[in-house]
Parts: sequence; C-alpha cells; structure tokens
Amino acid sequence: MKDFESLITIRRSTRKFTKHQISPEKVQKILQAALLAPTSKNCKCWEFIAVEDKNMLKQLSVCKDTGGAFLEGCALAIVVICDKTKTDAWIEDASIAAIYMQLQAEDLGLGSCWCHVRNRFINETESEQYVRDLLDIPDNFGVLCIIGTGFKDQGRKPNDLSKLTWEKVHIDRFAPSDNILPCK
Repeated sequence: MKDFESLITIRRSTRKFTKHQISPEKVQKILQAALLAPTSKNCKCWEFIAVEDKNMLKQLSVCKDTGGAFLEGCALAIVVICDKTKTDAWIEDASIAAIYMQLQAEDLGLGSCWCHVRNRFINETESEQYVRDLLDIPDNFGVLCIIGTGFKDQGRKPNDLSKLTWEKVHIDRFAPSDNILPCK
C-alpha cells in the first residue's frame, strides 16, 4: 500500500484503459473498500452493481449526453446506488463509497473515473431512469454514479502540490483570500 499522501497525489481520473481484464481478487478488493465506507447512522443504504459484460458497458457508456463514453473501454464499471427511503444522506453515503473504490483502485495500480448520473440526461430522459431500466434497479434506489475502472492506457502526471489553491482554505471563519496563508 502506498502512503495516503502519495495515493491522493497520484490519483487522477483515467478515461483510457487497456484491454486487460481485472482479476477477481482485485475486483473483490475494490468492492470490499466500498463496503467499508461509512454511512449516516451506519444504515449501509448503498448497493453496488459490478458490470464486466462488454455489451452492458457499451450501453452504460451512453447513459448521458456527454462524458460517459469512456465506460465502453473500461474493464469494470461499478454502478453506485442507494436506497433513498433509508436516509436523507444517501448522496453523501454513496459519494464516500465511490471515492473509497477509486482510492482502492489506484492503490492496486488501476485507473478509474467517476461518471456522474444523478441529475444528468440522455436526450430528454433522466440518466438515472435510463440506468435504472437497463439494470432492473427498483425505483426507491437513487443512481449516483458509475465508477469506470481498468488498467491505465494513458500517463498522467501526479497533482502538483505547488499549485494547491490555499486561498480556498479559511481559518476560524470565512475571510478574504488575501489574508489566508498555508498551514505549516
């Protein structure tokens, strides 16, 4: 395992993947990370649909008007859903699980990218409904996103720590950005 700072520095969105499949052990580790994610009041309202079928990946890649095409080329797509009747924090709970999967994928040497579904459209149809119909997801489940994962087929430089926007950090209260200094 990489140390956490290295992990979050090198993790970048990957939209181009090789044709290599992901081993069942790595898929299990990614899903295990999702299942370890915290939830509001420990309700564990999220669920995950792991998709490796190439035809289904192609159908998922058109779940919204723009920004989903990379899903067709990934080895694994994990649809992140949450039972909206169990908590009002379903979006937050699903988001935490999604990023846990992305960090685990990076730690395993894989790339990943978040494909946002909630509040997106394909033509006039809500993307959530498109995915719900495609995968037989009950109506009480919200579809937040799809995490596309695979072996990286593109090089990305790590995040440049010298370009962090420290002016976005405020101490004790909101203050004009010219008064903010990085913590040392």
